[in-house]
Amino acid sequence: MKYHLLTGATGLLGGYLLRDSLLAGLRMAVLVRANRAESARQRVESLLSRWERSGKYSLLRPVVLEGDLSQPDLGLEASDVRWVSEHCDSVIHNAASLSFHGSDREGEPWRSNLGGTRRVLDLCRRTGIRRYHHVSTAYVCGQRGGVIHENELDCSQQFGNDYEQSKFEAETLVRTSDFIDPPTVFRPAIIVGDSQTGYTTTYHGFYAPLKLAHTLVSRVLLGATGGDLLAAALGFVGKERKNFVPVDWVSAVMVHVLTHAEHHGKTYHLAPSRPVLVRRMAEVMHKAVESYSTPADQHDESICDGDWFERMFCEQMEVYREYWQDDPQFDLPNTTAAAPHLPCPDMDDAMMMRLMEFAIRSGFGRPRPRPIRPEFDVQRHLDNLLQARNQFLETPNGQTHLGLEVLGPGGGQWELMLEGTRAVAASEGVSPRCSATFRLDSGTYRQLAGRRMSVARAVEAGQVAIDGNGMPRHELAAALQSTVAANGTQS
Repeated sequence: MKYHLLTGATGLLGGYLLRDSLLAGLRMAVLVRANRAESARQRVESLLSRWERSGKYSLLRPVVLEGDLSQPDLGLEASDVRWVSEHCDSVIHNAASLSFHGSDREGEPWRSNLGGTRRVLDLCRRTGIRRYHHVSTAYVCGQRGGVIHENELDCSQQFGNDYEQSKFEAETLVRTSDFIDPPTVFRPAIIVGDSQTGYTTTYHGFYAPLKLAHTLVSRVLLGATGGDLLAAALGFVGKERKNFVPVDWVSAVMVHVLTHAEHHGKTYHLAPSRPVLVRRMAEVMHKAVESYSTPADQHDESICDGDWFERMFCEQMEVYREYWQDDPQFDLPNTTAAAPHLPCPDMDDAMMMRLMEFAIRSGFGRPRPRPIRPEFDVQRHLDNLLQARNQFLETPNGQTHLGLEVLGPGGGQWELMLEGTRAVAASEGVSPRCSATFRLDSGTYRQLAGRRMSVARAVEAGQVAIDGNGMPRHELAAALQSTVAANGTQS
């Protein structure tokens, strides 16, 4: 089984796609950019550790490629490009900028949405990848009204903002590329948090008026932010409809499509059958702000009134004016046919309240959660073997290759090269040339590395599974024993 290369894995939708793809048994590689606080690999570790803590399961770490969408070859080293060419046969391009407006086409959202897509396609051309899955947006329809069909794209539409136009041009670029198979295109509507928990990591769109109201309410008395006032401040009568979709549902449908090849090569509107009325959303927002935000104290000398609240709210929401216009209806025949068992959850008052409560109680993402560092890092333990990885490029046929998959904190997946039953080198990822693969969790690996358990005992206890039979079992056990003993930097 080859790898899917996912971009945008550390974003809201990307985090769900990575989790759900791993749970579905897909082999995953991710393109991630380092930030000031964390390396690319550490960002992925923190993300998956949080999923494991909330979900009570262990996840296999993907292969992490440090790169940047804005750079040629996505900022990848030549060895990483070669790895992609050898190990990946599919791309899931999910990374995007959510900026509505850009001062010029050299900046966002153009740099990521159009330029990034062009560079991902260039990598596909260079590495021979033909299976391409593209995350677009339902709003490539621009300012069209009525019913929007999944097979439509260029209808000479006008666009309300640069985000819509940049995503339209990116999807057009994908569809006109002749070196990939017919692409699978996902067009989500307005993505919000988790339908069950309210969890989110981004606070655009649906959250923008909530965040503003939450900020302004500290200057007014309780009751000055009525639902009618909020709807009026948005500039609409309230009958306007918005197509909100929870991120967990979007990911579930996408991964179902990804894991069923018969559904590839089509376009999918990921939208609700019943949109939300702006007035209803404003009424729930009023309840959420008065329930979870902190209004002004009646003795505060700087207190303001409802007129001030409406004026400030309206002024600061002006940039989102086009956003809150009435949405079209998105037709869903491909989505319904591919995933009839996954209907979009209705975004009722209870769900909206969960979403808003989470956003307010989490401080709209501030402060950022601290990095989660594993107590034992298998990658670090394998460092000496990984330093010898160039031997993989010069290995003659006949050498023995084994896979190693370690689930849980600090885990990952590697390919081991053997001389006899001794591991002499390792490289990230497991290729088809591996005649057998070891599967264990990071806790067991730590026990083996600390010599608190033998491989033979771990295999007998079912703590190490071995898939494949390219070598006798006792030789396979000896190979794993040499791997865990090859380094000793951690215990």
